[in-house]
Amino acid sequence: MTDLRDVADKPKGVVDPLAFRQRFRLNRYQPSDALAGVLEHHWIVEWDLRGQPPYTQRTLPYPCVNLVFDRRQTAVFGVMSGAFETTLAETGRVIGLRLRPGAFRAFFGKPVRLLTDKTLPVSDVLGIGDAQAEEMVLGAPDDAGMVSAAETLLLRVLPPPDPLVERIHSILQSLQQDAGLTQVRDLAERAGMSERTLQQLFSEYVGVTPKWVIRRYRLHEAADQLANGVGVDLAELAHGLGYFDQAHFTRDFRRLVGKAPAEYRRANQA
Repeated sequence: MTDLRDVADKPKGVVDPLAFRQRFRLNRYQPSDALAGVLEHHWIVEWDLRGQPPYTQRTLPYPCVNLVFDRRQTAVFGVMSGAFETTLAETGRVIGLRLRPGAFRAFFGKPVRLLTDKTLPVSDVLGIGDAQAEEMVLGAPDDAGMVSAAETLLLRVLPPPDPLVERIHSILQSLQQDAGLTQVRDLAERAGMSERTLQQLFSEYVGVTPKWVIRRYRLHEAADQLANGVGVDLAELAHGLGYFDQAHFTRDFRRLVGKAPAEYRRANQA
């Protein structure tokens, strides 16, 4: 039996977390030691909406590839450049394996930008039919069984470690830890490389540009503060996230989240 260890940090990227928690179960588990170099975590969502209308959930994806087992669509999902929406109805459960940024390059054997906003059959990666893989994982009786089955499939095709994955992790850590990093040139300088080299690295390994990653991390932070904080000054928040003015911040936030910042804050503090 797999010994599941919960992920300690609070999840970000779930739009309208208050409504989500009222409808769904979300658990995140750490990977086994053998997969810690390529996986950030496993996530499992389970729902029971019998007698209720279908619910459309929006998320703001991270710059990560996800291997998802879902009876509606089992696939490898590349980085989604916009928001991701899925409609849930009746009952079901889904398990996803969120790969570390850059880690899918070794499995894919091609520049990861080729998978951005696209999906790939799991059979192309796991060497086993999609239906068989799906049944092996989703046929398990509980979370531990699903995690164990998914890890067994991934371990069969685990490539040798790629040191660039750790390099990318270090770059993204500095971005997460320093909210003042809002410009690509500053991130490149912090990473000790030219802007061009940083752009090429992200194109090949991450699938999106450094500018996209900076903006997405800042919008994650904004959505999290608005959903969980009280009295956030929107002008100060916009400035702190590197926006020239509040209007540009509001435009980006509404386009990605689907609501203006003030409206989003009200909806999640009911």
